[in-house]
Amino acid sequence: MKLRVLGILSVLAVLIVIIASNAILTSAGRELTQELQINRAASLNRLAQVAFDAASAGETAQLQAEMDRYSELYGEGVLIRLQQGTLRSGGLSEDRPDVRDAVARANLNLSDTTLTPLQPFGPSSEVISRSFGSASQVLGEAVLEVNLDAARQKLRERWLIVALAAAVLAAVLLLGAARVTGWVLRPVHRLNAAVTELEATGRTGQLPEAGPPELRQLSRSFTTMAQTVSHSLDSQRQLIADTSHELRNPVGALRLRIDLLQLELKTAREHDAAAGALAELERVEEILDGVLRLAAAEHRASEDSARSPLGTASPAAQAPLDPYPVLQEETERAGPAAKHSGASIVLTDPPDTAVNIACNSAELAQMVGELLNNAIKYAPGAHISVAARERQGAVTIEVSDDGPGLSADERTAATTRFWRSPAHRTIRGTGLGMTIVDKLAGANGGRLVLADASPHGLIARLEFPRAADAPGPFAGPEQVAPRG
Repeated sequence: MKLRVLGILSVLAVLIVIIASNAILTSAGRELTQELQINRAASLNRLAQVAFDAASAGETAQLQAEMDRYSELYGEGVLIRLQQGTLRSGGLSEDRPDVRDAVARANLNLSDTTLTPLQPFGPSSEVISRSFGSASQVLGEAVLEVNLDAARQKLRERWLIVALAAAVLAAVLLLGAARVTGWVLRPVHRLNAAVTELEATGRTGQLPEAGPPELRQLSRSFTTMAQTVSHSLDSQRQLIADTSHELRNPVGALRLRIDLLQLELKTAREHDAAAGALAELERVEEILDGVLRLAAAEHRASEDSARSPLGTASPAAQAPLDPYPVLQEETERAGPAAKHSGASIVLTDPPDTAVNIACNSAELAQMVGELLNNAIKYAPGAHISVAARERQGAVTIEVSDDGPGLSADERTAATTRFWRSPAHRTIRGTGLGMTIVDKLAGANGGRLVLADASPHGLIARLEFPRAADAPGPFAGPEQVAPRG
């Protein structure tokens, strides 16, 4: 946008400079032409008067002497045709086409003392002419060669001065246009960045009031609106967290009552009914636990975005961390569950050189644990591989399996709360696991990417910048998608 606005202002500035320069140069050329024309017309009139006196007296010696002195002084030729003959000085001859035309016009009693407007470059001379004689008779014609070199040199000097002044003026106008454009658009860019941050994180900082009055008012209005939205989102998150937390007490009491009730039951049918109620209660507990963990992850991501630029790791997570010990611990923890489901987990060897990431250790463990639980739950009997690699300057933590995987459309359903694949409806789950992983990855300056495994299966990648590199946001066309 800045380039477009600056381009328009630059074109207008250049047009203004060109129009002003053209007006000044046209005026200068007209002024020099008029000055030269008046001076040479006066000289031609004086020579014509001397020629008239010579024609009347029949003596041309004085006329010739006057013509020679003029040509010697000004370097311009003179030709005067009388009835007695033609007088010449300064090498001017009627053999030239323009001189013949001038003599012919003067013979018709047509005076031609107008010069073509001067241009910086062109012919070095022009001729002017007039007739002389009585009111009823033309006694002769006078032609004067006008040397234009000196006047053209003055005009070129003025063109140079105007060109330099125009260049300076254009530079000043362009600099002013750049300053004005920046002054006007800087608040717009800040507002756009704040809108993007508000959309991604649900909060944004207070915008500085800068720029034109209308944009300052817009910044104030947006800050007020953003604070209202942030307070509303915080209230919603807190309400969800508080509600989930408070529900755990009555749910725990209900579980206790069902356990006591089971002690009093007699028939198998009654025990089956109680077991069904207990299973549903456990599902409610699982959902409440997932909602609490999601609320904590969203709060973590929200607090991180308030302290640092969007998509970067927060200052609290900047301590370098070797992810391999965390992978070892989580792999060992998930081993029994994998063995129970018939799956196997293999942790590949660590990289040759240690790779550190700027990530919270407990949150990395939670992310890897969620990914392993997902692979065990939705790919029973699969071979699960866990690895830490360095790829293109980033550290990648991969949890892959050779299970059924997800389709492209399913992977595109990125981090949607409670989303579950239609193929997994019969498997117990809340649909919050991948959402939690995605939120925690973003809070630590990374991202979650899901991709196909070959020949089948799913690869879940956690990508982080190296701890030694300046942390920055990951961006790319790949989509993340929860599996359950």
